[in-house]
Amino acid sequence: MSLFYVDKKAQDNGDHEVHTATCTHSPGVKNCDPLGYHTACSTAVNAAKEIYPQSNGCYYCSYSSYTSEDK
Repeated sequence: MSLFYVDKKAQDNGDHEVHTATCTHSPGVKNCDPLGYHTACSTAVNAAKEIYPQSNGCYYCSYSSYTSEDK
C-alpha cells in the first residue's frame, strides 16, 4: 500500500497528475491534495477523478495508470 497525492495544478494538457508520497517528480505535498493509501495507482487515480475529473497517473511513479497521449 502506498500513500498517494494529486497535483492541484493541471499540466498543459489539463491533466492533474497522481503521485506516490515518495515520487521525486511530485510538486510537493503543499501543492497536492491527499488521496490516502491505495493498493494500486488505478484506485488512486479514480479517487483523484472525484476531485479533478481529468486526472492521470505519473509517468515515473504510477506508470500503469499513465494514459497521456504523449505516452
